[in-house]
Amino acid sequence: MNTRIYSQVGDLKGFSAKNCPSMPAFNSVLMCPPDYYDVSEARNPIMAENIGRVDRNLARAQWESVKAAFEKLGKKVRTMEPVSGFEDMVFSATQTLVGLTSRMEKVCLLGHMRHPSRRGEVAHFEKWFVSEQYRVARLKDPAMTFEGMGDCLWHPGKRLLWGGYGFRTDAEVYGQVAEAFEAPVILLKLVNERFYHLHTCFCPLTQEAVLIYPPAFSPESLEMILRMFPVVLAAGEREAVTKLPCNAAVIDSGTAIIQKGAVNAIRHLKALGLNALEVDTSEFLKSGASVCCLRMPLF
Repeated sequence: MNTRIYSQVGDLKGFSAKNCPSMPAFNSVLMCPPDYYDVSEARNPIMAENIGRVDRNLARAQWESVKAAFEKLGKKVRTMEPVSGFEDMVFSATQTLVGLTSRMEKVCLLGHMRHPSRRGEVAHFEKWFVSEQYRVARLKDPAMTFEGMGDCLWHPGKRLLWGGYGFRTDAEVYGQVAEAFEAPVILLKLVNERFYHLHTCFCPLTQEAVLIYPPAFSPESLEMILRMFPVVLAAGEREAVTKLPCNAAVIDSGTAIIQKGAVNAIRHLKALGLNALEVDTSEFLKSGASVCCLRMPLF
């Protein structure tokens, strides 16, 4: 069982995603309605520009359209109750990381949010996953921060994780992540504060292809991505910032649910033979978030 942490290009010698064991695709998603969604605190540069500017009615309509998109593509949507006082619970990808061990045991690793105002969200997600018979794991060091699937993503179809660090998650937590899920982790250092989570700048499309925003990564991390993926597609700066195409949600390596108007990224997807299902997440873009932030894949 490989639970190694790969942090440098040299570590990847002889390692390939093709040689990693298969991982089942997720069969449903968890979402949390945006009843209390707002932008009242600047947790990233995008939020600083949008405090007090959320149209909650429009946000609800957009959330419903994202939910409908998952359902249209055959993924059941589970929902949990939002809680007053936690405006960012709607971003259900960040409080936990969910997956399967090599024995197909369902595991939920609890996050520890960087900002104190978000830490209370985690207990509500823990309660939900316990009720669904997931084994809940916790970080050993409460001083460390880890923002779940915001920074840690499964490689499509493989028992391999990509772990981002630099703004919201500490690199040191990934040894525990690898242990919890019995899977190796490739570390990627984030260096652009507008792309504060890995899933804002890194979107695995298929086992061989990924969409990224290159300036979001350190040179060595970018080299690691190029080493591991035969096809690396680059999002342009303006589109990456305003449309967050790398925060698309890809369903079974066939269709990407993506912010409408991400013209160049959609062109890339279609050139690969993928479909694009466009949705409007403009109210959530005010928080620096889009489709991927709004769902947690379930197994």
